Amino acid sequence: MALSRRLFVTSAAVLATTGLPALPASASPRPAESRYRIPVSPDDTADELVRKASQVRPTARQIAWQALEQTAFLHFGVNTFTGLEWGTGDEDPNVFQPTGLDTDQWARALRDGGFKLAILTVKHHDGFVLYPSRYTNHTVASSSWEGGHGDVLRSFADSMRRYGLKVGVYISPADENQYLHGVYANGSARATRTIPTLVDGDTRSPDRFYTLDATDYGAHMLNTLYEVLTQYGPIDEVWFDGAQGRIPPGKVEDYDWDGWYTLVRSLAPEAAIAVTGPDLRWVGNEAGTARENEWSVIPVKENQYGRTDWALSYDTPDEGSRTALVTALPNTDYLQWWPAECDVSIHDGWFYHPDQLPKSVDDLIDIYFGSVGRNAVLLLNVPPDTDGLLADRDVARLREFRERVDRELPEDLARGARTTVSPGQVAVDLGTEREVDRIRLAEDIRHGQQVESFVVEAYRDGAWTQVTGAGTIGASRILLLPTPIRARRWRLRVTGARDAVRIARFELYRSRV
Repeated sequence: MALSRRLFVTSAAVLATTGLPALPASASPRPAESRYRIPVSPDDTADELVRKASQVRPTARQIAWQALEQTAFLHFGVNTFTGLEWGTGDEDPNVFQPTGLDTDQWARALRDGGFKLAILTVKHHDGFVLYPSRYTNHTVASSSWEGGHGDVLRSFADSMRRYGLKVGVYISPADENQYLHGVYANGSARATRTIPTLVDGDTRSPDRFYTLDATDYGAHMLNTLYEVLTQYGPIDEVWFDGAQGRIPPGKVEDYDWDGWYTLVRSLAPEAAIAVTGPDLRWVGNEAGTARENEWSVIPVKENQYGRTDWALSYDTPDEGSRTALVTALPNTDYLQWWPAECDVSIHDGWFYHPDQLPKSVDDLIDIYFGSVGRNAVLLLNVPPDTDGLLADRDVARLREFRERVDRELPEDLARGARTTVSPGQVAVDLGTEREVDRIRLAEDIRHGQQVESFVVEAYRDGAWTQVTGAGTIGASRILLLPTPIRARRWRLRVTGARDAVRIARFELYRSRV
């Protein structure tokens, strides 16, 4: 690995201690959309692949998303009342009866748990929609709940914003109900569709109609997206998976990803598209943990009408190292900023089941360090119950989780400390010996992800002694020391990098657990 000879410290706090002026927000150019992916050639050498990877930059929406760190999932729908995880599409809508629905309670619990964004399952694989749609009868409007006038999405979006959380929507590509109605996987050809498709009694007067190629079902999805993205205020994340419906062998619905992405970009330009999308990727498991060395720049390919896909398998242990870049080359179209989202449920299932207990605080903190602490964003599912509430035991566990995180990382001992920067390293002098057992690092990802290996050292008994080390840093790296180390002087030393390294955080903590 080639060691970069340049290292910059760009956090305002650290710059202030070195006597250098803090960088204003405009000091670096706003990340260019075109630089989040760079084409590769089959003839690229290993060195050329690394050079290109070093030049990849995140978009503004990706930077904003990675800064969230903790996001929440809310799986809610007919499955909540039937006890299924994957619905059938022929449910009686009247089964949906959340008579105590309180989305403000959801928002308060998530806010108090430290979450910054929440994603609602607006449509799961069963096709039941949590708002009154013009394009399906499998919806809350067909339930006697709220006299057929209920709108969970409206209540959810309003509550999240009221309590300072960003709003995300999950709209499943699979749709068992539309399959039963002969729309999903019906073999229709892609043809030019007008979106929104006005229906009888439609009072909308859109400023713009979109003409997009889609199958019959692709058009249904486009109209659903149009309703959600134009009627419920700003949406910050649109979440797709790649699930196919439970359909007979030989049938398939080739999803119109290109049209769906185009419509989302047009109607919600600040929204991150996950995890079958160009902005964020699935980490590859449902355990909530990232790889030991998680890269945000990885090799990708395009298939199925513009879908961003892994050049290597989604669950390969190494997605972005030098070796991975070379191994993936025959299957690679681009090197892309495609950071990992770690999804996991607080219960064993994704929908609420009364017999399932929440994970322990110890389990949740391990998940936190394995996701947020490894250059990824945590997506924790907390499912509402049949009353339309988050269960008391789940709310209590979220509060306990937040308190545990605060005890694990209580006070940055390096804040205000004297800092010096020299080639390949950052050193801090705490002024007096302090015990440290948690170390938090971050690169300034506006300039890409560059660190390939590093060590952290403490000055003890007249010499620098390595106390820990790892490979990648990225947007967030948290290292746990098995026992506290007492020292006055600490330093981060980069031992391998792809290009100039810019460190945004070098924080030292003594946990209180």
